Amino acid sequence: MAQAKVLLVDDDVTLHDMYAERLRAEGYNIISAFDGEEALEKVSKEKPDIILLDIMMPKINGIDVMKKLCEDQTTNNIPIILLTALVQEINKVKSMMKEHDSYLIKSEIMPADVIATIQKALDGGKSNEKEEE
Repeated sequence: MAQAKVLLVDDDVTLHDMYAERLRAEGYNIISAFDGEEALEKVSKEKPDIILLDIMMPKINGIDVMKKLCEDQTTNNIPIILLTALVQEINKVKSMMKEHDSYLIKSEIMPADVIATIQKALDGGKSNEKEEE
């Protein structure tokens, strides 16, 4: 069986490369994008199984990427895991999140948390363990 395709979208090259290396070691097929515009192009061409999406990016931010993906019938079923450095950004996207979406706050996670969250989402479970009350 083919491994899941993860679209990894982050403009921080160091973080992007760290996550990509770790995910490849876990057997995932990585598709890379470094801004929101490129992410939308890659979703259309590559049809990823899941998207790891940074919120703060150039050209099109992660919130707007998520909105576009949610509005499109061909992409609204792809699980999205949002990565953010800012807790307050999460409040902007909670209402847009679907059951299979989740978020992670960069300062509170390790790469193993990202992998566990991806696996839970691919298995069909919501994995928002860090959700604010």
